[in-house]
Amino acid sequence: MRPRLPKKVMQKNSADTIAAIATASGAGGIGVVRVSGALSQTIAVQILGHCPTPRYAAYLPFFDKNQQLIDRGIAIFYQNPHSYTGENVLELQAHGGTALMQILLARCIELGARQAEPGEFTRRAYLNDKIDLAQAEAVADVINASTVEAARSAMRSLSGEFSASINVVLAKLINLRMYVEACLDFPEEEIDFITQGNVAEKLAGIADELNTVFTKAHQGALLREGIYVVLIGQPNVGKSSLMNQLAGEEVAIVTSVAGTTRDTIKNAIQINGVPLHIIDTAGLRETDDEVEKFGIARTWRATETANIALLLLDTAHGITDKEKSILDHLPQEIAKIWVHNKIDVSREKPEIRDNATETHIYLSAKTGAGVDLLKTQLLKLAGYQASGEGVFMARARHLEALTQVHQHLQTASAQLNSAELVAEELRLAQEALGSITGEFTPDDLLGEIFSKFCIGK
Repeated sequence: MRPRLPKKVMQKNSADTIAAIATASGAGGIGVVRVSGALSQTIAVQILGHCPTPRYAAYLPFFDKNQQLIDRGIAIFYQNPHSYTGENVLELQAHGGTALMQILLARCIELGARQAEPGEFTRRAYLNDKIDLAQAEAVADVINASTVEAARSAMRSLSGEFSASINVVLAKLINLRMYVEACLDFPEEEIDFITQGNVAEKLAGIADELNTVFTKAHQGALLREGIYVVLIGQPNVGKSSLMNQLAGEEVAIVTSVAGTTRDTIKNAIQINGVPLHIIDTAGLRETDDEVEKFGIARTWRATETANIALLLLDTAHGITDKEKSILDHLPQEIAKIWVHNKIDVSREKPEIRDNATETHIYLSAKTGAGVDLLKTQLLKLAGYQASGEGVFMARARHLEALTQVHQHLQTASAQLNSAELVAEELRLAQEALGSITGEFTPDDLLGEIFSKFCIGK
């Protein structure tokens, strides 16, 4: 058995020289045009008059085909394999005017390059073994990080911490699989081989390490994706006031008139570095107002995509049949918190009351008393832990793959009377785990991943 699964390689257009503007769109002090591929050196000579010494910045004029000056700037040439993509790479740094960048890009294309596809530079880096797939995805996560904690976690993944954790588990999985498959050569003794090799104990050890990786990956996924929270309840129970308290500013109109909010209002905030997408909704009640009906319909649609629902009610009347009816209509899989608002009127103290199946929080959206309790509970319910040390950025597909590995390990543990069945489950577990770093990844998945990158990366 080979120790590692073969990497799936995408060959489409891999021999082309590609070019793109690598800096953000719009005017700026500096703009960068990046070129990668076999023609990079030739393009450098045509634009600059000569190719700069590899890895040394040179201040040079940039010329068009008629030897007219386009601009003066910094040119850097990276010779393969010592470049981001593993190919010859040319970077032209000029003044960041929109028109100027387009002229410079057009000149590179005129000399034989083609416009790069989204994520194509990073895809080539992956295909040329400069980075693995998890690191490639982290490139986009570093760029798109919305909080400091998310950026730090993405950098851990980009530097290879996530991949290293995966590879440690993968190595142990491969070694165990090799041992079990060796048992198949001695079918009459395979039960003894399983026992003597401590296969059950080794499976349990791998599962424990996998759980540690999953916990850190789950934390990173929360930092990347955030939590979607919907505020739901009858009119005039304080949903908009609570929205403003969570946001720290007046993003929703608050009046004493029931039904003021007639549409969903979305706002992004962060708690301990975790993005929260708060959705304030129209109050739920029977109405003849056509506009309000549309708002109520959108309220129910918002609950279908939320992770957590905050069921607001007025402490003056508590949980009535109307609140129970709202609860019955919510999706079963959504997490729920009862929020008893207006304790400033009822003169109750802010607190959390938990029972076996429900969480109740008493607060005042008007004064802010108890709102911190709610923030803490939101993070707890989402599974976020305060200590983010060692957390690395992860995506939904990573969590799904780790879950599949765990399931295969569980099935293997239940099939210890058959080395053949254990070997098959270990093979499937290896494939699932290897898909994270790209040891075994379908081409269509690679295309989907890199298509979401910006063009210059």
